[in-house]
Amino acid sequence: MGIASWYHLAMNTTPAKSESRRPAFERFLAFVEWLGNLLPHPVSLFALFALGVVIVSAIAAAMGLQVEDPRPASQGNLLTVSSLMTGDGIRWISQNLVKNFTGFVPLGTVLVALLGVGVAEKSGLLTAAVRALVLGAPKNQVTLIVVFAGVLSNTASEMGYVVLIPLAMAIFHSLGRHPLAGMAAAFAGVSGGYSANLLIGTVDPLLAGITEEAARLVAPGYEVHPAVNWYFMVASTFLITAIGWFITAKIVEPRLGEYNDAEASEDLGESADIGEVTDQERKGLRWAGLSAIVVVLGIFAAAGPSIPGSGLLSWLPGWGVLRNPDLTATGAEAFRPLLRSVVPLIVIFFVVPGFVYGRIVGTMKNDRDVIDAMAAAMRSMGLYIVLVFFAAQFVSFFNFSGLGQILAVLGAEALVALNLDNPAVFFPFILMCCFVNLMLGSASAQWAVTAPIFVPMLMTIGYSPEVIQAAYRIGDSSTNVITPMMSYFGLILAVATKYKRDLGIGTMVATMLPYTIGFLIGWTILFYLWVFVLGLPVGPGAPTLYPAG
Repeated sequence: MGIASWYHLAMNTTPAKSESRRPAFERFLAFVEWLGNLLPHPVSLFALFALGVVIVSAIAAAMGLQVEDPRPASQGNLLTVSSLMTGDGIRWISQNLVKNFTGFVPLGTVLVALLGVGVAEKSGLLTAAVRALVLGAPKNQVTLIVVFAGVLSNTASEMGYVVLIPLAMAIFHSLGRHPLAGMAAAFAGVSGGYSANLLIGTVDPLLAGITEEAARLVAPGYEVHPAVNWYFMVASTFLITAIGWFITAKIVEPRLGEYNDAEASEDLGESADIGEVTDQERKGLRWAGLSAIVVVLGIFAAAGPSIPGSGLLSWLPGWGVLRNPDLTATGAEAFRPLLRSVVPLIVIFFVVPGFVYGRIVGTMKNDRDVIDAMAAAMRSMGLYIVLVFFAAQFVSFFNFSGLGQILAVLGAEALVALNLDNPAVFFPFILMCCFVNLMLGSASAQWAVTAPIFVPMLMTIGYSPEVIQAAYRIGDSSTNVITPMMSYFGLILAVATKYKRDLGIGTMVATMLPYTIGFLIGWTILFYLWVFVLGLPVGPGAPTLYPAG
């Protein structure tokens, strides 16, 4: 079979069919998918990436690649490449191979959370709840709800990645729709809409602190509070939801076509059953719902205000234990212990209602059934654990080498060289942030390196740090769904293979690429209109210009 025949086969068409009949964008996505799927298995690919970093770091170090460190605390120092092929590099690899794996944050987060989700799934609670919720719901409304829930869930990002994305695939499959469309809609909301929300999350104080430090290079004493982008984030929530719904309904789902259960890597059981919920199942759902309310009330009590002394409620054990004991803390800082406890709370939230439901309907009787459900959830994550081992090495090697920071600084310097002094400067700035995000998966790591360059530079031409940070967050979020450097990319790829056993990185990227393009264009337009046409502040107390006024 010739190359042309292989190409047409990969495009799900025949050589005789004219490509000119297909929309240009669809042909482009098909080409991206075909090209990406020529790559080896994702596990092999991450292993090759890790090996590539070792080789490139040695070459770059030999060439003397270095740049000046832009961070305020390191002024005058140079960022250099650390070769992984030297004695020190090889010793670092051998001593940290296990630590890189066990210290990879998504690994523990995912496995622990799935202990709870596995109980709810094995008991039948999730399947029954999905059928009860979406049976008869309009097709587009389900998509809209999934994307919107994804955007809101990024306040506690682990919940979105670990719970919502797999649940969205189950929802779409139960409705006879393509599970990968559910994955795409939820992933777009959780990760592509990372900087859109109705609430202030844990990342906001982190970014604000970095922005403040960079702003003080120009204006000593300048303050940036965590809510400086809140107004723009709220507006962005509805924009991202609308764009995510449109792309899912009009581009992604039609392109995926009909789903065949034969594509699955395992028996999907009764997940395709969308029949009426039985009386026994309804009884189980009611009791599970009541138990969930009890759990929520317990969480609320644990996050309630601490009451010192011997007051009426002082006898309650743990009252306020998940709230910052510093009563002067406000906003997200007041609930930092709660936000850092999301994963164990997910376990409790699913185990308790899951077991209650199982007892009512007869699928669970004792602790042995709970243990079996947890073990089954762990067995399903075998591929993910293998993938994470190599992905963790790649990310750790990349960070140790310093290549990511140097590439970020070089990209920033290229933008500075454009010498723009009007609002148009934000267009290449956002694109540069998109590019950096493909290499550095951590929002704080990216901003720590680039903020000391861009915040002072854009302040000197008249723009406030608050507006600069809002623009950065657009670029940081838009490419989250197409970069393997995003920590949870491997998890989503591994879970999605349950429904499509031969799923490759090319299919994943081609499926998510329309969201990146749509979010980037729509979000940038909203930013320009919001800030420079309507003159609206991006957050409370956030000026547009520097100096203010």
